[in-house]
Amino acid sequence: MALNLLIGQTLGFTGDPFQQPWQEVTQHRRDGAVLVEDGHIRAVGTRANLSGEYPQATVTDYGEDLIVPGFVDAHVHYPQTAIIASWGKRLIDWLNTYTFPEEMRLSDPNYAAEIAERYLDIALSHGTTTMASYCTTAPTSVSAYFEAAAQRGMRVVGGKTCMDRNAPEGLIDTTQRAYDESKALIDTWHSKGRAVYAITPRFSPTSTPEQLDALGALWAERPNCLMQTHLSEQTEEITWVRELFPTARDYLDTYAQHGLLGTRGVYGHAVHLEPCEIDQLAEVGASVIHCPTSNMFIGSGLFDLMGLAKAKVGLGLASDIGGGSNFSMLRTMAAAYEVSQLRGAAPHPAQLMWLASEGSAQALHLQGKVGHLGVGAEADLCVLNLKSTQAIEQRSHNANDFWEALFPTIMMGDDRAMRQVWVAGKPL
Repeated sequence: MALNLLIGQTLGFTGDPFQQPWQEVTQHRRDGAVLVEDGHIRAVGTRANLSGEYPQATVTDYGEDLIVPGFVDAHVHYPQTAIIASWGKRLIDWLNTYTFPEEMRLSDPNYAAEIAERYLDIALSHGTTTMASYCTTAPTSVSAYFEAAAQRGMRVVGGKTCMDRNAPEGLIDTTQRAYDESKALIDTWHSKGRAVYAITPRFSPTSTPEQLDALGALWAERPNCLMQTHLSEQTEEITWVRELFPTARDYLDTYAQHGLLGTRGVYGHAVHLEPCEIDQLAEVGASVIHCPTSNMFIGSGLFDLMGLAKAKVGLGLASDIGGGSNFSMLRTMAAAYEVSQLRGAAPHPAQLMWLASEGSAQALHLQGKVGHLGVGAEADLCVLNLKSTQAIEQRSHNANDFWEALFPTIMMGDDRAMRQVWVAGKPL
């Protein structure tokens, strides 16, 4: 197989900078190099060492640009691509006004394919090479998503959204349909190529206890799948959950009672957690996903990033398209920084970069496969131009160290910062 040697600055991690001093777990090389072979990273080191060891490799020299793992967006709704930046609603009204009508359109396989392809192309243009997406209740929307990802060689996570109440008739399924269709989709797609299936109850208010039971049973039958859902996004939603589940101790308990709490569980938003919920999430090894642009856009609240990290809850980062207001994981990192500032703690750039790559990959149980600049990882890479705009360049020019040079791209960067994206060892 052909060897490709990518030259530039490199940034990788050997550990979690939220749990260890960031200085001890970061690997930045100004004279870095990454060797790619057969869709995987074969070696990471210095330019001199790898070019000397592999003189036959085809060299791509990115100069001072920064080679990092492709970004991992741990919570998105690809069917909502067309309604991103819809004005003025909080969660429940937003779902009823914008989301549900649009999601009904994806029962048309042609429209589902159009939106899936559009979303993936936009995501790739922003350096996002892996994502975990909710599809709609229509199996066609799931197939469209996995087919479009396979055509692009991408590793993606996805699943049929399940809802049997509190949604329009055109999106309602049943307990039996949710189980049967999800099971059939798992058998068709899970671990086929680079596809990963996530059992996907939208959230407790749109599933009866019977449907939650059925999905919990399915997860027990297919424990190597992920399970993704929403948790404690808005205060009105939590009040609604209390009314619908009067015997539940708290929101998380509505999942725990039905077999939907576990290590491979991925819970989006988690803005308003009770202390006992935090303890339980940490105890079972589940992960929560920070969606800062969405939480601000629809007024959900300020996620406690540093507090949850201290409690050793698994963490990922996400755009939450289309409640989220930007496809860029750079902008999402910037929003995470701003939210943490409002809570009195500023994450270091190393922590933000880890969260958008290694952290999200770990949350999706894809650690070592994606989001990782290390030997054996799949070669999904992003090459960042740290001088992509005049504003960024002039600040970077005055930087005292690498982190000061990187931070303006985190805070002000967008798709213009993407010098090159690689998927499965191939440049796009």
